[in-house]
Amino acid sequence: MMGPAHSLSGAAAWLGVGAATAAAGHPMPWPVLLAGALICAGAALAPDLDHKAATISRAFGPVSRGLCEIVDKLSYAVYKATKKQGDPRRSGGHRTLTHTWLWAVLIGAGTSVLAITGGRWAVLAILFVHMVLAIEGLLWRAARGSSSDVLVWLLAATSAWILAGILDKPDGGSDWLFTAPGQEYLWLGLPIVLGALVHDIGDALTVSGCPILWPIPVGRKRWYPIGPPKGMRFRAGSWVELKVLMPAFMLLGGVGCAAALNVI
Repeated sequence: MMGPAHSLSGAAAWLGVGAATAAAGHPMPWPVLLAGALICAGAALAPDLDHKAATISRAFGPVSRGLCEIVDKLSYAVYKATKKQGDPRRSGGHRTLTHTWLWAVLIGAGTSVLAITGGRWAVLAILFVHMVLAIEGLLWRAARGSSSDVLVWLLAATSAWILAGILDKPDGGSDWLFTAPGQEYLWLGLPIVLGALVHDIGDALTVSGCPILWPIPVGRKRWYPIGPPKGMRFRAGSWVELKVLMPAFMLLGGVGCAAALNVI
């Protein structure tokens, strides 16, 4: 799928989690609902860091472009080192390592560790990166072009500062789910894991499929492209994505938000 659909699906997924926790009798504080939805929307773009034309690879200028090259080469090296006889030959690392459940879990766990050990500035950095990606994904029309990058960064930095201030307040949600002393913001890894997995599921619906299960082998392939039957798949950017899935994500996200806030 394309970036906007990925971001919408990520936000909708976290709002759905908020609805589920509310239904279970443990409603999510609204700052966690908001911050988590934005983080998940941004994290749903992150697996495409292995592709130089992706939104995330362009979002931070030379820094993200350089990181993209490293991730692409790392992914390709891992693919070559672990592929089985049935896996096809490739010339790059796109849709390999960063599109697996293991990558999602490792990135989420790493983020949680950084959040609880790095202090306020680490939390602000995590929020800033994902606010940039969320803006780029959800407001893609307004954020187009290199001339808007500085404005996007400023908006993301302001949003990150305000959200961190709200979350730090009593009952703001910094200790949501993990309440022991020193575990503030441990939950930040959860929307990142969810966003990456939602991205992978979205890509699995397209014609190429997605090797979500790696390193678990399926038959003669270790990088088996999981997906629905061929007739149910679509091409990225097709009318199915634009006219069906994106409106569905917006509707589901709205319903999930209303349920999470006990409006319905």
